[in-house]
Amino acid sequence: LVANHVPADVAIILQSENGLIGLGPAPEPGKEDKDLTNAGAAPVTILPGGAFFDSAMSFAIIRGGHVDYTVLGVLEVDQEGNLANYKIPGKMVPGMGGAMDLTTGSRLVIAATTHLEKNGSSKLKRRCSLPLTAVHEVNYVVTDVGFFEISGGRFHLREYFAPYTADWILEHTDADIVIDETCKEVTI
Repeated sequence: LVANHVPADVAIILQSENGLIGLGPAPEPGKEDKDLTNAGAAPVTILPGGAFFDSAMSFAIIRGGHVDYTVLGVLEVDQEGNLANYKIPGKMVPGMGGAMDLTTGSRLVIAATTHLEKNGSSKLKRRCSLPLTAVHEVNYVVTDVGFFEISGGRFHLREYFAPYTADWILEHTDADIVIDETCKEVTI
């Protein structure tokens, strides 16, 4: 998902935990290669200079602290920087995968999620209710309504995305939020 939004003039090297470095955006429809997928089994491309390696090397890179940023999908994230992304009670799941390694091995952790669950409740919480993947590791949260920094045991709203407003976010979030004085509306 992130690779699809990197501007052409930005130089960034993306890794997929299943053994790809130099990850590119999703291929055009009809040009997918069934043998070229990311860790979530979605089709990807690889940029010139990219490389393939086994999962042992991939996790050596991750666990060795060589990843600056990681972006993870989450089920819940709380104002203490805890995240839950692998287990829903009563549902069969394969396990947490590499999320625990990614959160502890990366310099900064960005949680990416929709702001609300299907039932309308907030995924940003005072405290996570699901089993935790990582404790005190999330630095930033990006949802479909805004961008937040986690600091001092609170979410700090830095940007909100039109047509949403800071007031809407306060109303629809089950957590303590500070509206930063430099908080701004962003049109996407």
